[in-house]
Amino acid sequence: MLSALDDFPIHQVARPVAAPATSDHNAYDRYWFGGFQRDGDFIVGAAFGRYPNLGVVDGSVTIAVGGRQHSVHASVAAPAEPTDTSAGPMRLTITEPMRSLRIDLDGAQTGISAELVWTSKVGALLEDHTVMMSGLHTIVDMERFVQFGMWTGWVEVDGTRTELRDGEVVGVRDRSWGVRPVGQQSPKASPSPMSNAWFWAPIHFEQECRSLGYFERIGGRIWRGDAFRLPLVDPIQSITDPDALARFHPLRERLTFTPGTRRIKTAEFDLADSDGGIHTLRVESLGFQFMRSLGYMNPEWSHGLWTGAPRVGREDWVLADVDPTDLTFQHMHHTVRAEIDGIQGVGMLEQIIYGPHTQFGFHDIVDGAS
Repeated sequence: MLSALDDFPIHQVARPVAAPATSDHNAYDRYWFGGFQRDGDFIVGAAFGRYPNLGVVDGSVTIAVGGRQHSVHASVAAPAEPTDTSAGPMRLTITEPMRSLRIDLDGAQTGISAELVWTSKVGALLEDHTVMMSGLHTIVDMERFVQFGMWTGWVEVDGTRTELRDGEVVGVRDRSWGVRPVGQQSPKASPSPMSNAWFWAPIHFEQECRSLGYFERIGGRIWRGDAFRLPLVDPIQSITDPDALARFHPLRERLTFTPGTRRIKTAEFDLADSDGGIHTLRVESLGFQFMRSLGYMNPEWSHGLWTGAPRVGREDWVLADVDPTDLTFQHMHHTVRAEIDGIQGVGMLEQIIYGPHTQFGFHDIVDGAS
């Protein structure tokens, strides 16, 4: 059970690093990456996860461009060596921790290939610890850090290449680990929390980066809300100093939707600073992609799901043809144009809205706006 990591002084419990500290079925360790062309022409994404108690490693790469979205999925038996960050044709390389990472995808099996390089713009920021309970059952117990950065490289689909040029593609990534629903769930497990909403908006500005995120209950009650302003510093640090941050509290939002859907067109988010001053973040969608492309709510390629590994597959969608009431397509990422306190920027808006949120005019699980 020993691995290369055991030669470093990083142990948290009296077990080899490859052995998880918990026996929970839902233990996971995961990377997510997003990249957004500044004018909304395309969105790229990637994910890689290790599920030690399920014996599974999986990864996905996706691009939404020209009104279509294309995705590759790979699932393999987890190697004993946790530093092996590959899944079939996909390989994640941590070139320099917290500063530079690389994703390579071999297209021989699927017709989709990629070479993508991530470079950090600000230090990694550890968010508030997240715990979600359903009665006595722990659904989520996780840590996550987020980081803003830039992308270079390319993605090629069936011979058509999309270039990610230096300075033109902004991005954000997260690393999370702990416990959350993955793989095949027990029939006795608590059902997924359908009546919930989640909004997350990490935004790049010229001299700073900003982020807000929160859950919202039916009727508009916000919980686990946070928002930050991260100044750009030179030289770039690998980890953000919490004392250098300005922190805000999300108060409320005003949303407009594409009729017949829950897809956000524009949004305004009111935030309170430490002195009680109100700041409004305004965003406008320039384009979107579905997160089913990276395994979220995907019935065939769900995170940690045993698929008869090793297995590789491809999915393609015409964005305009996707049924807006399909439950598995409610998790979305938008490229957004943004403004706050008189400055303009570009970034991402993540949305998940399930249930009869009457504050938005919804009365069922996935009914659309009138």
